[in-house]
Amino acid sequence: MTHKLTLGWREWVGLPEFNIAQIKAKVDTGARSSALHAFAIDPYRKGGQRWIMFAIHPIQRHTGVSIECHAPIKDRRLVTDSGGHKQRRYVIETRLILGPSLLTAEMTLTNRDGMLFRMLIGRTTINGRYIIDPGASYLQGKPDISGDHR
Repeated sequence: MTHKLTLGWREWVGLPEFNIAQIKAKVDTGARSSALHAFAIDPYRKGGQRWIMFAIHPIQRHTGVSIECHAPIKDRRLVTDSGGHKQRRYVIETRLILGPSLLTAEMTLTNRDGMLFRMLIGRTTINGRYIIDPGASYLQGKPDISGDHR
């Protein structure tokens, strides 16, 4: 049996492609897809490819800091949130650092200003890789976006 890392119900994540050293994320096994806080969402074309510009407030409970991000659009999907509301969201693919691991994950973009966590890590991102301890927090520590990852 391969060794799986253990995650708490919330963890620090690094998003190196957006130069975000750390963002608090809720590990949500009830959510199929991962979600990233985004506002000022603006799709555009770059070299014949569909891209999206969006901004992130990376700090919990704080809107004074925002980071402008750009990513290719992977898809646009109908997502049902925890309240049963359906929303068509843009989907991007990005790398994320979780503890010593560098993962590639699909993320839906949605405005999470009213939510405590700016990011959700859904079960498709963590499936088969981790064990979740719902009574623990931040077991993987703060990410190092300049470090060496598995």
